[in-house]
Amino acid sequence: MVDLVSQYERVQEEIDKAVIDVIRSSAYINGPEVKDFQKELEDYLDVKHVIPCANGTDALQIAMMAMDLKPGDEVITSDFTYVATAEVIALLQLTPVLVDVDPDTFNIDVDAVKNAITPKTKAIVPVHLFGQCSQMEELLDLASKHNLHVIEDTAQAIGATYSFKSGKEQRAGTIGDIGCTSFFPSKNLGCFGDGGAIFTNNDEIAEKLRCVANHGQTRRYYHDYVGVNSRLDSIQAAILRIKLRHLDEYNKRRNETASFYDDAFKDVPELTTPKRFEQSTHVFHQYTLKLNGLDREKMQAYLMDHGVPAMIYYPVPLHLQKAYRDSRYNAGDFPVTEDLCERVVSLPMQTELDQEQLNHITETVKSFIKQQRS
Repeated sequence: MVDLVSQYERVQEEIDKAVIDVIRSSAYINGPEVKDFQKELEDYLDVKHVIPCANGTDALQIAMMAMDLKPGDEVITSDFTYVATAEVIALLQLTPVLVDVDPDTFNIDVDAVKNAITPKTKAIVPVHLFGQCSQMEELLDLASKHNLHVIEDTAQAIGATYSFKSGKEQRAGTIGDIGCTSFFPSKNLGCFGDGGAIFTNNDEIAEKLRCVANHGQTRRYYHDYVGVNSRLDSIQAAILRIKLRHLDEYNKRRNETASFYDDAFKDVPELTTPKRFEQSTHVFHQYTLKLNGLDREKMQAYLMDHGVPAMIYYPVPLHLQKAYRDSRYNAGDFPVTEDLCERVVSLPMQTELDQEQLNHITETVKSFIKQQRS
C-alpha cells in the first residue's frame, strides 16, 4: 500500500546526514531539531503554535485534557473512523457520542451532529477522513451557538486546505480550537517511528497543551496539572524536517494518482470513485472506492493474488466494536457508516507509484469486474 523504502531512497542522503548529526549531538530529547521542526511546521500551516508529541493518539488525549473536560461530558465524533478518536474519549471517562457520516465524502454529517447535541455536550471531534476536510464552517457555527470546543483530527489530511465561503483559507488542523495529527510512517507526512503534533492559534490553550504533554509542568519540578509524558524525539524531528519540505510534492503526486484512478474507472458502474468536497482540497491519504454489487472479499483476494494490495478502512463501525458496545446504539442506527463498512476498499496510494504499476492496478481491478460480469 505504501512504498516507504523508495520514498526514503529519494531523500536518503539528506536523511542519513540529519540522523547522524543528531546522534553526534546527543541531543535526543527536545533538541534543536525538535524546535526547528516545530517552527517550520508552524510556518507551513500558518498557525501560531505547534506542540510536538509522541503520536497522534497522544495528541488527541492531550488536546482533550487541556480542554478541562470532566468525566461524563459528551464528545461527538464520527462512527466511521479509526478507533483512536473514540479511544481517548473513553480513556478520559468522557462519553463518546457517535454520529453517522456523509455517504459521499465519508466525513462527519453536520445534521447528525446538530441532532446529537445535548446539555452535556462539550466538544466536537471532526475527523478529516482519507485526506479532505469536514464541513468546518457549519461545524464552527454549531460550536459557537452551543459553546462547544472543536478538536480536529487531521491525521489523514495534513496539507489539505479549507476554503470558507468568504474566500478565507486555512490549513486542515488550524481551523478549530485545536488540531491533532499523527506522523505514523504511512501518513502523508510520516517519520521513521512514531510521532504526532497538536496545533492551535490560542496562546492560553497552547501553554496548557505544552504543560500537559510534559508531566503537567509549568516549570521543571512544578506540576500544576495532571499530565502525561509525550515527546517527539530529535531523530524523528530531523526526518520530519526533511520530509516537510517535500510534503506539497508528495500530495501533488497523490492527486495525480487519484486522477489516474478516476479516469480509469469513470465508466465502470460497479465502482464509485471518491467525491471531492468543493470547500476542501484533497491530499488522498487513501483512495477509497465504493463497490456496487461486487463481492468485496473475492475482489480483495483476486487483487492480492495478482500482486495488488487492497485494504478495507474500516470493516466494522465503532458502535459495533466489542469495546464500544453501548445500549444507546444498535445495528442499523448508522445506516451510512454500516453500508460503507460493507462496501469500501482502498487501492494503493503513495508517492512512488509509476505508470507501469498504475496500469497494472487499474487493469487488474477491471479484469476482476469483467470476470464477474460474465
